[in-house]
Amino acid sequence: MPHDPAVTRIRSEYLEMPGLRLTVEQAQRLCGVERTLCKSVLDALVEEKFLCVKVNGAYARATDGEIPHPFPKADLRPRDGGAPFTRADFAIAKR
Repeated sequence: MPHDPAVTRIRSEYLEMPGLRLTVEQAQRLCGVERTLCKSVLDALVEEKFLCVKVNGAYARATDGEIPHPFPKADLRPRDGGAPFTRADFAIAKR
């Protein structure tokens, strides 16, 4: 099954869209694959550890975890150690 066009199609969809989570029905519609074949391909990709099945039954890339935030969160406290800035403080600073 590794050289089957359906395997290639489904695998490529998951590679092109990080964070993709699809049920069997959604994967079937997206990839244009018959339901029984789609289910067997998804299960084969789970066995290969390329995909995993989430609690809600959706299939997702096994390597997809939490998407890391690209930058650390900013510390919005004033340098003098006072209270954090409020929206009003930001509005005044923008002027």
